[in-house]
Amino acid sequence: MADKAVSTASKPMMRGLLNAQIKRNLIASLVFAAISGVAVKQLIGNPRKRKYAEFYRTYDAEKEFEEMKAKGLFQSC
Repeated sequence: MADKAVSTASKPMMRGLLNAQIKRNLIASLVFAAISGVAVKQLIGNPRKRKYAEFYRTYDAEKEFEEMKAKGLFQSC
């Protein structure tokens, strides 16, 4: 009766433990990298791209040149 109350510890995994851990860590790191990449693109890349597009849509190089020329920033003009 006393034998049934005592439980035996399970045997430790002796072979392939490192390979199993490497596989698990590799999969987790690839998933984390993909999520991070998408998040950076959505939160930083796309807003920056829109700001640049808006700036160059309304940018007038001739007007900017004339303003700098009027301020005396050029020696040759």
